[in-house]
Amino acid sequence: MGHRFRAAALAAVLITGGTLAATAAPAAADGPGVGTPWVVSVGDSAISGEAGRWAGNTNNSSSGIDALGSTAYNDNASNTAETIPGCHRSKSAEIHIGGGVNSQNLACSGAKTSTDTSGSDFKPGLDFYNGTAGQGQALALQNFAGSHNVKMVMILIGANNYHFADLIQSCVTDFLTSPTWWKNYCNDDSSVTANFTAANVAAQTTNIKNGILNIRQAMLNAGYADSSYTLMVQTYWAPLPSSSAIRYGESGFTRQSTGGCGVWNADVNWATNTALTTFNNSVRNAVTGAGLSNTKILDAQNALKGHRLCENTVGLLEEKGLSSWTQATASDKTEWVNQIRTTSTLFGPYQLQEDFHANYWGQLAMRNCVRKAYNGGNPIGGACTPSTGLNASGEPNMIYG
Repeated sequence: MGHRFRAAALAAVLITGGTLAATAAPAAADGPGVGTPWVVSVGDSAISGEAGRWAGNTNNSSSGIDALGSTAYNDNASNTAETIPGCHRSKSAEIHIGGGVNSQNLACSGAKTSTDTSGSDFKPGLDFYNGTAGQGQALALQNFAGSHNVKMVMILIGANNYHFADLIQSCVTDFLTSPTWWKNYCNDDSSVTANFTAANVAAQTTNIKNGILNIRQAMLNAGYADSSYTLMVQTYWAPLPSSSAIRYGESGFTRQSTGGCGVWNADVNWATNTALTTFNNSVRNAVTGAGLSNTKILDAQNALKGHRLCENTVGLLEEKGLSSWTQATASDKTEWVNQIRTTSTLFGPYQLQEDFHANYWGQLAMRNCVRKAYNGGNPIGGACTPSTGLNASGEPNMIYG
């Protein structure tokens, strides 16, 4: 169409009082910097939402603490199954902060920094694995971020690199198979100490650093400048108090058969002072080693303080005169960490992999921390500790700073 013809046509419309139909430009697809903001989680069971079904502990009917029911970990579109079996991305997972912010949980229970395809369940790591079993979490993030406006990526990884589940099993086994007058401690077992040699700590710290760098590379590949989003790296919370604050004595088997925390006092203190400290130092040193300008740290070590497993400030439902997690003050009076269940105490619908993880209350407490860390789209680092009561969203009140 020539210039004079277009001008004449426009003049005719104006003279006759007609209007030209406006042709709307196609809406821009969501992606880097465009659309509703999203937060995404990557990592292992501590952030995927493992044990998020259960609100407290009880040795009575499981119905008293069943907050989410049998679909707790179903994360497919129809709420009928897990997208990756065994990842246990619960509906109470901390990443689902709401408030106009969408969320995506890519974390997986049992994940290490590298993808593991050796077991019956696929365990995607913080890498770009792409095979018949599935995709690594870095690749999954890259694909997701390309069509969503990701403003913050939560990262929690490393404990499984140190064989966390095996450590706990060793400690409980040693407690149950040795008497009080000849205690067998796990902290000096060769299978345990091998994880904490200087060489292994250095190696795992490097693996965590490389996992963080993979997540950053995924975002670069998806079109994000470092300045356009935040990598919020989280440390691990302490699941046990000091031995002096455990409400069950060492003698007999009550500590395990009732409390679900069958660990000798010396191993309890080692778990926090050595194992947890090593995990979290590795995470912090990995952040430093990665040297990225857009990284902040959410310190969660004391996030469950006062509500840790077998802590003397809380109890089982029945120990606190409660019959249900829905009763007023239940979150204040009960534990935020799932019991360790052995073959003698494990029964459906509980699952072994839920042991020793933050439960429904613990997940919601951490969700409150993550929301404070997100800070309305201007993420800030800090340490999170509990307060009392619940907020308007039914989450334990938390202090962040």
